[in-house]
Amino acid sequence: MISFEIPGEQIINAEHLVLDYNGTLAADGGLLPGVAEKLNQLSALISIHVITADTYGGAAEKMAGVNCDIVIIEDYYQNEHKKEYVKRLGADNVIAIGNGANDASMVKNAALGISVIQAEGASPSTVFNSKIVCTDILDAFDLLSNPTRVSATLRV
Repeated sequence: MISFEIPGEQIINAEHLVLDYNGTLAADGGLLPGVAEKLNQLSALISIHVITADTYGGAAEKMAGVNCDIVIIEDYYQNEHKKEYVKRLGADNVIAIGNGANDASMVKNAALGISVIQAEGASPSTVFNSKIVCTDILDAFDLLSNPTRVSATLRV
């Protein structure tokens, strides 16, 4: 579990980390350097779920060796599928990270939604619905490894 306090708001005890694959963990279908190692480190603290329509194919193979659940969803209604997945896990216990328009509802409904703006860019709707925006997925992972950073970023 990863716990942190958002000063003046709430304490979050996150049991699940839900991530988009393409644009978030990968660029053009290829896993970004350092992602597998960081995810395996985080998996000692939190259950990791990667949910993707697998646009480029091979996401499961590229994530082999990473301690996580891979969920391949249909190519249509992705935003809705991702939101419902977060809700099934218990949204109050979920941290969600994404970048595309199909991640907007996922990050909005999670206890903590983070968007990343990397090589693929980010949808304004996802950025708007996030509580934190990072310019690198590894920086987002470092936030989760040091919950005081989350508190400092979100204090009012």
